Amino acid sequence: MSTTLRSCSLLITASIASFAFACSDGAGESNFEGKSGAGETGSSKDDRSTVSLVEAGESEDGGCAPALVGIVRDFQDTHPDFERQIDFDGRDPGIVAALLGVDHKPVYGPATNTATTGGKALFDEWYRDVPGVNIPIQFTVPLVQGPNGIATYSNSNFFPIDNQGFGNQGRAHNYHFTFELHTTFVYKGGEVFTFTGDDDLFAFVDGHLALDLGGLHQPLTDTINLDAFAATNGLVKGKTYPLDVFQAERKTVLSNFRIDTSLEFNNCNPILL
Repeated sequence: MSTTLRSCSLLITASIASFAFACSDGAGESNFEGKSGAGETGSSKDDRSTVSLVEAGESEDGGCAPALVGIVRDFQDTHPDFERQIDFDGRDPGIVAALLGVDHKPVYGPATNTATTGGKALFDEWYRDVPGVNIPIQFTVPLVQGPNGIATYSNSNFFPIDNQGFGNQGRAHNYHFTFELHTTFVYKGGEVFTFTGDDDLFAFVDGHLALDLGGLHQPLTDTINLDAFAATNGLVKGKTYPLDVFQAERKTVLSNFRIDTSLEFNNCNPILL
């Protein structure tokens, strides 16, 4: 299948079940290369062209219908990395390594624990299905197209799995979960990706860590400027690259999640890993 990019407008079909972009033709070339070394930090290139593009679906007119569908994993509040007691502002950069793993998951960076995490074995449960430890549930990020080419999802009460999974555990909301999202975009130049939220947020572009808001902190904001990122990481205009986003809500009582981006996503089917 062609990796042609489409210029897209948002169509909401259900509040959480699905959304799509109505699309028209434009150019866009894939730029994925394989990684090596099972269970280790990956190389600087990605191998998902066959997953997200070759096997991706098309609309009846040949157009693409990108969908930002990810996986929320529900945890119980007894997990050692959740509801941890801290005596500082909660910022904990460096939890993850600079390169995404060969399985497209974050690699735990430190040799020992960090101020808000209990080590590699516990962290490795955050974004992997572990029976008895977490329960995976699909969730769609309903971006809304706004002015100046910026699409936004903003939720100051981000509780996407209330009364699901392990349940609310006696609270008003289900506060203990992680969320991972994998998508692709064509780099055109001038794009931005801004995230505001709590707790942890890690974003990788082409397998490189581009945004690190790790820790049990109040809402924080950071922006990926794709042109600046391209200058140091070799992105080429017109080529397709992966964006991998990993979030965690680990402590009561706040849960904020906001994305503002001018990226034009082009994966026709959800990428669920």
